[in-house]
Amino acid sequence: MDSHIRSKIVATGRCIPNKLVKNSDFLQHQFYEKNGSLIERENAEIIEKFKDITEIEERRYAEDGQVASDLAIIAGRDALESSGIDKETLDYVIVAHNFGDIKSGTTHTDMVPTLAGRTKAALGIQNPDCVAYDLPFGCPGWLQAMIQADYFIRSGDAKRVLVIGSETLSRVTDPHDRDSMIYADGAGATILEASEDGSGIICHKTQSHTANEIGYLFSGGSSNADFTGAGLFIKMEGRKIYEYALTYVPLAIKKTLDKAGIELSEVKKVLIHQANGKMDEAILKRLFKLYGISEIPKDIMPMTIAKLGNSSVATIPTLLDLIQKDEMPNHSFSQGDIVVFASVGAGMNINAMIYRF
Repeated sequence: MDSHIRSKIVATGRCIPNKLVKNSDFLQHQFYEKNGSLIERENAEIIEKFKDITEIEERRYAEDGQVASDLAIIAGRDALESSGIDKETLDYVIVAHNFGDIKSGTTHTDMVPTLAGRTKAALGIQNPDCVAYDLPFGCPGWLQAMIQADYFIRSGDAKRVLVIGSETLSRVTDPHDRDSMIYADGAGATILEASEDGSGIICHKTQSHTANEIGYLFSGGSSNADFTGAGLFIKMEGRKIYEYALTYVPLAIKKTLDKAGIELSEVKKVLIHQANGKMDEAILKRLFKLYGISEIPKDIMPMTIAKLGNSSVATIPTLLDLIQKDEMPNHSFSQGDIVVFASVGAGMNINAMIYRF
């Protein structure tokens, strides 16, 4: 691989669906414990506690006629059009997701042809040498696709890659599970290209913990034993995921910074998967504690989860696009800024990436 070449972000795009779902929209739900017993507390109390833990106030859902590939197409088109990049110069289109295209009212997944293939076709890309494929890797999928794109570019196999994270988690949430309030829909896109100007991806680190952690996020039936709908829903062991993330994400970030020879004090921003507001804040504190630092710089970790919820693979690229287009107050990137990207999710998978703007 050419050590002088780096993968540089030259365009971003997003699709934040229009359908707004507030916490109050869950007031009429019937919530059950994991053991199938009805939760006796008032929903207003359940929802208030949920907000305190996650910081989520509202989220966005795809319109009934939209599926994940539709959101990916919108985000990809936004990246291309806002940058003026010729779509025929793309060498790869990689779409990260977890559940494929799911129509409203069902939990049935559709992944043939691939979402990346559908996206490439809808964008009107004619070049057969532009390879389109999907990447299911849990919530860290978009970041893992960025890492794969970096390998393609630095090896000389590609000069320009479109990476998209798109998901409609609202289609696989159990209406009787409190955790359903966490999930949201959306898509974010990034275009990487080969660069020798010193900016771009510096290094990255990925881990998969499967020995004891494989079942922390899984597909299962409804918490309500009398639920008559068909299909499987996204389920999680919330406490175990929280403890896992706090233990391993800070370590993965530190290993990546050490590999790059960069001190934490040099980092301008930390863009982390927006999974749970309190969890992300705890991860950041734990990271700084590894360096013996008690005072965390203000505005180092921009957050969107309060208004957008957890849209899985879309959270980081959506956040990135908002900052790049000056739509996140108090947040911006300047030339030379060092930024950490990190994510955690089903697998259990963790990844981190160091980037210089």
